[in-house]
Amino acid sequence: MGDNKSAQQPDVNEQIKVRMEKLKNLQDAGKDPFQITKYDVTHHTDEIRAIYEAHEKELLGDRPAVNTEGLDEQQAREAVTADYNERRAIMDASPINVSFAGRMMFKRVMGKASFCNIADLKGRMQAYISRDAIGEEAYADFKKSDIGDIFGIKGFIFRTKTGEISVHAEEITLLSKSLQVLPEKFHGITDTDMRYRQRYVDLIMNPEVKETFVKRSKIIKEIRRFLDGRDFMEVETPTLVSNAGGAAARPFETHYNALDEDVKLRISLELYLKRLIVGGLERVYEIGRVYRNEGVDTRHNPEFTLMELYQAYTDYEGMMELTESMFRHLAETVCGTTKITYNGTEIDLGKPFRRLTMNDAIKEYAGVDFDTIKTDEEAKALAKERGIEFEERHTKGDIINLFFEEYCEENLIQPTFIMDHPLAISPLTKKKPSDPEKVERFELFINTWEMCNAYSELNDPIDQRERFAQQDKNAENGDEEAQHTDEDFLNALAVGMPPTGGIGYGIDRLVMLLTDSPAIRDVLLFPTMKTLSKENQ
Repeated sequence: MGDNKSAQQPDVNEQIKVRMEKLKNLQDAGKDPFQITKYDVTHHTDEIRAIYEAHEKELLGDRPAVNTEGLDEQQAREAVTADYNERRAIMDASPINVSFAGRMMFKRVMGKASFCNIADLKGRMQAYISRDAIGEEAYADFKKSDIGDIFGIKGFIFRTKTGEISVHAEEITLLSKSLQVLPEKFHGITDTDMRYRQRYVDLIMNPEVKETFVKRSKIIKEIRRFLDGRDFMEVETPTLVSNAGGAAARPFETHYNALDEDVKLRISLELYLKRLIVGGLERVYEIGRVYRNEGVDTRHNPEFTLMELYQAYTDYEGMMELTESMFRHLAETVCGTTKITYNGTEIDLGKPFRRLTMNDAIKEYAGVDFDTIKTDEEAKALAKERGIEFEERHTKGDIINLFFEEYCEENLIQPTFIMDHPLAISPLTKKKPSDPEKVERFELFINTWEMCNAYSELNDPIDQRERFAQQDKNAENGDEEAQHTDEDFLNALAVGMPPTGGIGYGIDRLVMLLTDSPAIRDVLLFPTMKTLSKENQ
């Protein structure tokens, strides 16, 4: 890799030097593009196409296609040219003038006239630049322009002989000089690292990447619209906290100088949102960044976006209905269909989601019935027998979870609610009245991934204090992801929280699913990357 880089270096450096000189010449001539502060854009490229096609339909709609039957090659060519010229004359007699702007991605200079391709937010558009139309001096300047320069172009729309809708420039303005050389291609596995580090170049070179992030924005907008339709209120809660609770994860720690206090970055949104349910807000949600001090892989990034919502007077059954309806809504509005494809596999979000208890899933995929296993010792003996690693502090509940991860997750491709988790792994969840070893919780699995986590929320302050005490004990025994007693949260529960259903979704994983993206880094504009050393930059 190193040799290749040094081989290319002088060439790129030379090109950069040439671009710097061009900029200096422009500045010396009083044409500094960086002094321009704004440009009047009337249309984007997609609108230019649409209005021209509509105009064409209006003026040429009933005009028959040229008939070249029985003509030799020369005559046919002449007939096509004559037809084109007549069409142009009709269209040019009532021109549509537009002004658009963007980055030049391609340029072909041919003597007195040139073509270039301009990319804006909505796509690309060809522009025809002729010396006669824009003037000798402007044309000479244009010929010296570089790929990557940003132009404003005013002119009228026309269709070229080859059928491409283009803009005939009457005035062009250099709005920004590109002093860096864009790569020839920015694709391929070898470049993924650079694509993530220089997302701005990735967005310029790869239109499908831009499409993914446009979709991401739409997904978040549709989640808000869906929850708004169900009378949820969007709120914001602290990012810096003294006690990072609500999930099993290691927090990032930092220091607050003004208060001389160590604080943590939040790992979830849960405990503050529940305080708001106590306060009587009834239906609240937050879409926010959370931070977990863990490794990076295809599905995990240390900072990611979580959506959590809480609804008073309902339970995990209510949350299942909400989840199924929301996923269906997102597929319909963002993908246009409830049948989506991920990595070649069709996933049907239109059918009712399957419901399966965690123990029944293990029975189905591992052939073990944990309902018949009574003690921690029996569970551990079973884990040893199956070669499943566990820690000494683990209980039957932890072992059930390990069995589920080992045998079941890989089979859960179509949407499946896994319900009724062990108490041991669910410190904030209500027990099932019919079986106090289990809790009213579900996780939705799609494509083998856990897509969300939901509970009938624990609202008994005495039970909650005991669960926190167990978590504190787990922390003492070496569990770095254990939660800690949160006295203010316990005080809120003591004031009184109604029966409540709550849910947490990882937005990034949801975006991966709906955009068919292979890795979480593909749906984060700026994923966490190890800082490059000076030599490698």
